[in-house]
Amino acid sequence: MKAGPRLYVYWISLVAATSGLLFGFDIAVINGALLLLKQQFRLDEVQTEFAASALLVGCVLGAAVGGWLSDRFGRRYVLKLCAILFALSSLGAAIPRNLVEFAIARFAGGIAIGTASLLAPLYIAEVAPARIRGRLVALNQMTIVTGILLAYFVNWVLSYQGPSSWRWMFATAAVPSVFFLCALFFVPESPRWLVEKDRETEARGVLERVGNLAELDAIRATIAEESGSLKDLWQPGFRKAFLLAVALAVLQQWTGINTVLFYGSIILKDHVGGQGDSAAIGANVLVGLVNFLATIVSLFWIDRYGRKPLLIGSAAGLGLALAGMAFVFRMQPPPGALVVGLMLAAVAFFALGLGPAVWVLLSEVFPTKIRGRAMGIATVSLWMACTILTMTFLSIASKLGPSGAFTLYALFNLLTVWIVARFAPETKGHTLEEIEHFWRART
Repeated sequence: MKAGPRLYVYWISLVAATSGLLFGFDIAVINGALLLLKQQFRLDEVQTEFAASALLVGCVLGAAVGGWLSDRFGRRYVLKLCAILFALSSLGAAIPRNLVEFAIARFAGGIAIGTASLLAPLYIAEVAPARIRGRLVALNQMTIVTGILLAYFVNWVLSYQGPSSWRWMFATAAVPSVFFLCALFFVPESPRWLVEKDRETEARGVLERVGNLAELDAIRATIAEESGSLKDLWQPGFRKAFLLAVALAVLQQWTGINTVLFYGSIILKDHVGGQGDSAAIGANVLVGLVNFLATIVSLFWIDRYGRKPLLIGSAAGLGLALAGMAFVFRMQPPPGALVVGLMLAAVAFFALGLGPAVWVLLSEVFPTKIRGRAMGIATVSLWMACTILTMTFLSIASKLGPSGAFTLYALFNLLTVWIVARFAPETKGHTLEEIEHFWRART
């Protein structure tokens, strides 16, 4: 690519990927803030779960309607709405007088996250030329883990400002939200959406600007193929692909990683002796850093070693780390350094495989004519599973003890290893058409 088009494509991708940073920040900021919020509002376990999961309920709704909204109004327009919701929800979560007001603000932010989780990678993929599409879509995953790391760091720094510092933790996300909104006025609409709406002249202009005019005919052909209905998901062969995708989406969450990402501070403060608020929150900076570094490694490994080996190794390693946590929490008191070490191992194993590889497989296993709608169902299933996990972890840990809870999640990792080994195809190096033919052959 020439320098001009290349820089323009990277600018477009960076702007879209900013939603990933906000996505990561908003889902992770609850980790440290929840510890202080719980104390100030005197929340019990169920109320704490409600506070943590309000965002995720919104994610389910956002993922359910995001595709329809973007098909009707355009990718860029809906991303602007997401930016506004990000900003308003960040400020709303910073000024509540009670739990209900807090939950409403977080629910609104969840709608933005659920919608952006679909649209940002979709928008990047529709604008970027094929030869650099992979690395640019991966940029969105990197901004998500960067947002998580940033949230943990901000939480730690602000935690020294006193019991009400959780309000500033949420408010800080308004700054990148405003930048995201302003930057969206300087990027184009998706050329693929423009072609769908018979605005081919505008689409041609965008493709020329990004040095990708040759793909105009391919866009027309792909749109012509996308005429299937959801009934096609139940055709022999494709039904197996659909069930596998939904199972992986659900199990990615039920393998238990979000118990660490969302409740890490509470785990350390309530179940590990001698941990102050700032120390418990500060330990999560290490969690975010490991998550960030392991994600970088996964981006190099996923096309080198394949999706299937990474998924199996990731689930097996995560299961062992959680089994180790189950064993350690039988000690009284659990050794803090060992708990943190096992939490870091769990995050590293997840980021190396289950984190990125599940999303890659979800984008690959469906037939072209129903890929968008099927991906939407799988994404909604993922967010629903995440919500269920978040709404039940503290209650399960209260009834079974932390040891029993982590044993349960370790078993889900064992189930994941079996499902991937038994049913998942290896898609590395295969075109989408070859993957579709693979499923047709399994009728």
